[in-house]
Amino acid sequence: MSDIYNGQCFCGQVRFRMHGKPMFIHCCHCTDCQRQTGSAFALNGMIETECLEITDGEPVATRMRTDSGYPHDIYRCDTCQTALWSDYGGRPWLRFVRITTLADGGDLVPDVHIYTRSKLPWVGLPANAQTFDGYYDAKTVWPPEAMARLKAARAKAG
Repeated sequence: MSDIYNGQCFCGQVRFRMHGKPMFIHCCHCTDCQRQTGSAFALNGMIETECLEITDGEPVATRMRTDSGYPHDIYRCDTCQTALWSDYGGRPWLRFVRITTLADGGDLVPDVHIYTRSKLPWVGLPANAQTFDGYYDAKTVWPPEAMARLKAARAKAG
């Protein structure tokens, strides 16, 4: 994992580095993501928290309500409120980085499109995209190396 991606909020107060590529990338079309982003979807790269380095500023966590009842903390710039990453389900060892906050994140494409049942009808998806009406079974969808990273991060966290 030698790739380094620099990211920042809109105003530049919070800057960070992501060391390595995400283990898996979701393009989520659920209505929660649509409302929270004000857009058609959210693009989240799952990565070990230890791979994120804050270089300027300090994001603040905003707790969001979820249908599942599990916690969802969105880490934002306190000034411009840009969402930088999330902690879904109270797993402090795992982050879901907003790919569009990365300066050179254009080569990081979604591995899956999830909750396409609520995808806006005018959003087209690539013909070869892995799509799911809701969520999916990671054990059958994730590549072995990504699953190994996830298991290692979980084990390291205890």
